[in-house]
Amino acid sequence: MELLNLKFYMVFITALVPLVVGMIWYNKNVFGNAWMKATGITEESAKEVNMAKMFLLTYLFGVLASIALMPMVIHQMGFLSMLQNDMMDPATKQATTTMATEIYSQYASAFRSFKHGVFHGVLTGLFFALPVIGLNAIYEMKKIKYILINTGYWVVCLALMGGIICAWA
Repeated sequence: MELLNLKFYMVFITALVPLVVGMIWYNKNVFGNAWMKATGITEESAKEVNMAKMFLLTYLFGVLASIALMPMVIHQMGFLSMLQNDMMDPATKQATTTMATEIYSQYASAFRSFKHGVFHGVLTGLFFALPVIGLNAIYEMKKIKYILINTGYWVVCLALMGGIICAWA
């Protein structure tokens, strides 16, 4: 029995979001010049980057971000995780599974919209990405512009990823 019916291939699709958004966000015509100045990257040093490695790592980290975002935007995962032990215990498995199936049949699509996923993606960006980026920036002695550019990128990425994941019922 599969209550949640997650489509894990969506993880690999949403992992493309940081690549696409990054190509736009860090473009010289958007935030690229300001970001390069804030990081101290020069045109010359940028040319030395192994682009294949950068894109591969961006995609792999996108996969990890997508996996981490799933339980934040799909509330049904939290409900089912509370029942995990009872669903594995032979003494309680049948009763728990029956109860979960009945409840899930009513609420399987509750809060499963693009808009709701965007909401939780933005919250994740503000309450997780911002503190992580901000703390690193403080110790790296970066300016507020660095924090804003990088946090903005992640807020947009996580909002889009959350929307796609949540709507993909």
